[in-house]
Amino acid sequence: MMFNIKKLEKLIVITGLFGVFSFAHANSFDAFFAAVQRDNESAVVGLALREFDINTRNPEGDPALVMALRLGSLKVANFLLDQQTLDIEARNAHDENALMMAALKGHTAEARRLIERGAQVNKPGWAPLHYAASTELPQSLAMARLLLEHHAYIDAESPNGTTPLMMAAFYGTSALVDLLLQEGADPQLRNRQGLTAIDFARRAGRQRDIDAIARVIRQRQPAGRW
Repeated sequence: MMFNIKKLEKLIVITGLFGVFSFAHANSFDAFFAAVQRDNESAVVGLALREFDINTRNPEGDPALVMALRLGSLKVANFLLDQQTLDIEARNAHDENALMMAALKGHTAEARRLIERGAQVNKPGWAPLHYAASTELPQSLAMARLLLEHHAYIDAESPNGTTPLMMAAFYGTSALVDLLLQEGADPQLRNRQGLTAIDFARRAGRQRDIDAIARVIRQRQPAGRW
């Protein structure tokens, strides 16, 4: 068997270059997500200038923006939000997008930027308002107000029928319960397990919220009904 030396030399060059490219890409991948984790904006900027894809996901399937918001890497998050190529609706393995993560972590300024860029306030399934209602952060009330101001559906149902009011009654604050009731949340809806917002509050041992929800139910009864 005879070897074509020219073809062999070309193959060696090509495979060698591919190996260098693969090594460089792997290094860039690790460096990118390490920079996101450390909120190292300059490193992320440098990689973006070298045309690293900012929509790349980490091994767990997290888009970089979702990861940055989850970790509180807000310098990186805001740089990413400046990039027109960013996919703001990319979701992680748990079907969470960037606006949901901002709502969960109380990043109100970043949530506002996402909404200005057209983020899906009324995402089907678990929605940003569910996440805002389920937190006890100082920013939670402002976050819920922001979402409602941008037409978040107040009685949004999760895949198991749970509403933001139910989440607030179990996980959130009394202020969130009051806000959702004031804005017209239906306190009599039931999820797939047949539970109402009062049932959620009862399971959390929150008598104050049980009374507040019950009061609204009575107030909304038609006149003359006992």
